[in-house]
Amino acid sequence: MPQLHAVISGASIAGLSSAYWLRRAGWRVTVIERANEFRDGGQNIDVRGIAREVLFRMGLFDAVKAQNTTETGTVLVTSTGKVRVELPFGGEGGATAELEVLRGDLARTMLDHLPDDVDFIYGDTIADVTDVPDGVEVGTEGGLSLRADLLVIAEGVRSATRDRLFGDAVDQKELGIKMVFGTIPRTPTDDDRWRWYNAIGGRQIHLRPDNHGTIRAILAYSRGEDLKGLDRAGALAVVRAHYQDAGWEASRILDAFDTSDDVYIDQLTQVRMSTWHRGRVVMAGDAGWCVTPMGGGGASLALISGYVLAAYLSTTPHNLETALTSYEKWLRPLVDDVQSLPRGLEYFAYPRTRLGMAARGAVDRVIASRLFRPIAAKVTRVAETKQVLPALRDAAE
Repeated sequence: MPQLHAVISGASIAGLSSAYWLRRAGWRVTVIERANEFRDGGQNIDVRGIAREVLFRMGLFDAVKAQNTTETGTVLVTSTGKVRVELPFGGEGGATAELEVLRGDLARTMLDHLPDDVDFIYGDTIADVTDVPDGVEVGTEGGLSLRADLLVIAEGVRSATRDRLFGDAVDQKELGIKMVFGTIPRTPTDDDRWRWYNAIGGRQIHLRPDNHGTIRAILAYSRGEDLKGLDRAGALAVVRAHYQDAGWEASRILDAFDTSDDVYIDQLTQVRMSTWHRGRVVMAGDAGWCVTPMGGGGASLALISGYVLAAYLSTTPHNLETALTSYEKWLRPLVDDVQSLPRGLEYFAYPRTRLGMAARGAVDRVIASRLFRPIAAKVTRVAETKQVLPALRDAAE
């Protein structure tokens, strides 16, 4: 029987998880990545819920835990850096999770444990996809033509391939939040906690330690000028003007962003799709259901998606429609749960007035109180389900 071939577009967490598990299920796997080389960078992510079980099944739980960012907890601070509230931390729960790692460290760990015969094509993207008898023909911008039994789109929230093939099924909802991420030098005033500051005008500032001797910084704010179409310098100039009177560490971060080599600027967009598969094409990760940092759990859902997809394909490899329908049916409740953001979340997370800041402060104190800590910890729980992971038929067994 000929070996089935999967082409995966995207070499981040969803793509790598799909590659790992499809290869375990006996498929030949080719991964196409638009970057010229593997990307190690990125901010903090965490692994929660049933995604932890996926890591155990990969044999990577301890390896990922060893990449911990060194972050020991989360505190909300004043403009002078004084702690006003300490958020609950409880192992798997809490704002800082037990498996708190950098995106690049998780992805690198997964890459290093992929079977050697998973093929990678860097510096290329998909140009067209054509149905052929019993498969699809994938053409790339670089001129390659790959015949596949399945195409997995794991390209991320701005996926061009998704928009070409699933345009009428895609709903992209702008959340009105701008975020700027980057790595900055560590100073003696930094510690091992996630420090979170809110300023009026709907502005947040975050400083988080990493395990590389630097600090991961985030500026996030609601509303404001559209950053789309601006180059890095132009976007940072807009952000600098927006933060000129924010206080705390704003100036330090902006000055460091001017020379940082990994600044990433985004306007949060939630992706919802009426279906994640058509024919021999299927979505995985943010390309299909970007939950954004507002919802959280994107990395966990990406890990889970690769396993669940491969599990159903391993038991019904020659009935793709049944396998892909089962994949979607199993995973969609987890995604829907994270995408259902509470009403008024923007105004609570990004208070714009002094009155709003005072109300937020009062709620923060209640949430952090001993009585309410168990309830607060539940808010951070994602990717939790009573469903049992489907069994995967390992081709090596």
